[in-house]
Amino acid sequence: MIDIIGLLFWLLLFIILLEPQMRYRHILSLRLSMLRKLEEKYKMRFITLIHRQERISFLGIPLYRFIDIEDSEEVLRAIRGTPPDMPIALILHTPGGLVLAAAQIAQALKNHPAKKVVIVPHYAMSGGTLIALAADEIWMDPHAVLGPLDPQLSIKPGLAVPAPSILRVVSEKGVDKVSDETLLFADIAEKAIKQMQELIVELTKDKYGEEKARELAKILTEGKWTHDYPITAEKAKELGLHVKTEIPPEVYELMKLYPQAMPVRPGVEYVPYPYVPKLPHRTEPAKTSR
Repeated sequence: MIDIIGLLFWLLLFIILLEPQMRYRHILSLRLSMLRKLEEKYKMRFITLIHRQERISFLGIPLYRFIDIEDSEEVLRAIRGTPPDMPIALILHTPGGLVLAAAQIAQALKNHPAKKVVIVPHYAMSGGTLIALAADEIWMDPHAVLGPLDPQLSIKPGLAVPAPSILRVVSEKGVDKVSDETLLFADIAEKAIKQMQELIVELTKDKYGEEKARELAKILTEGKWTHDYPITAEKAKELGLHVKTEIPPEVYELMKLYPQAMPVRPGVEYVPYPYVPKLPHRTEPAKTSR
């Protein structure tokens, strides 16, 4: 009896550990199937760069994702493996990440000979916006957003400060009234802004002209907005970006296959539309007695 209980325990533990992997493989298969469907319909190479707190992870612990070097390696490999005459559609859903990784992806995308499109169903902030600037067109949901590109400097663990704000402090207080440490950060901040502006100009001048590209670089990097300011599709159009507010409906279906981590508080719930009609309830005829 004890042996049977022990066997059942280990079998249950094995199923608990294996089930998330099986579920992930099934979802991955559905994702690839949807990507093939998109490619066949639109005659483009579809690549995804989607970052969520995925709940399909070891023991259900959510994984926080940002643009990193591993992402740039994979995306560069996908771009490199795309025929030069085939358009690329890159689906972006990201809060941003490493400037180095985002810059590598943006430059590789820009250098692809055929048409390049970035699709933003919800948001592509910071480094995601940098990648979007490399595309010939940005397809955004009417309520999707991009974000500013002002560099963020990590001045201590857990604290990142906008580079323009550091320069403003030095400018308002005066060089002789700030610490050597602040002056050091100001020097780095000035270089970071200049480097980002040069990159933006390089990515956009062939599409918008050098004067417009420099104007765009200045607006996005010099602290006009906070780093989390939402640049809507309409605002992006006002800035002169080539934005189209239409997204293939299959993209929304694809996004459902990237499950969000289970919320720690009540989330959003609704009954999917169109509603499934209820079948009429059949009643038995009443029985009478004589």
